[in-house]
Amino acid sequence: MRENTFTLFIVVLIIIAGSFLSCTSTPVVIPEDLTPMELVQRAQDATDKNQYEVAIQYYQAILDRYSDNIEMICTAEYEIAFIKYKQKKYAEAKAGFSALLKRYEAVDAEFLPTQYKILSEKVLAKMELERK
Repeated sequence: MRENTFTLFIVVLIIIAGSFLSCTSTPVVIPEDLTPMELVQRAQDATDKNQYEVAIQYYQAILDRYSDNIEMICTAEYEIAFIKYKQKKYAEAKAGFSALLKRYEAVDAEFLPTQYKILSEKVLAKMELERK
């Protein structure tokens, strides 16, 4: 009887572990008709649940589908870089923030949302302080 309980316990652990692993690596099916704001909301919901790779997929959908909407592009680029920062993938985060800040050096930078420039600069400065 004790051996059967142990075996059942192992089987349950394998099933639970498998479900966690399968959730993290599966691409999300993102409906084509979602607006940029709906994509942001779903990404934020995923981030709130620490499902960072899912969130990145939603932000990537914004980059892929709405390349003419500069405000949404800045939002997605900032959020992806910030997720990388939260994941302690500092090189990727720095690259993302730096690429976003380059947009603010362009001729049409006055049309970009200023909050992402300010936030990116703050996170980069914080990263620099943490390195010391």
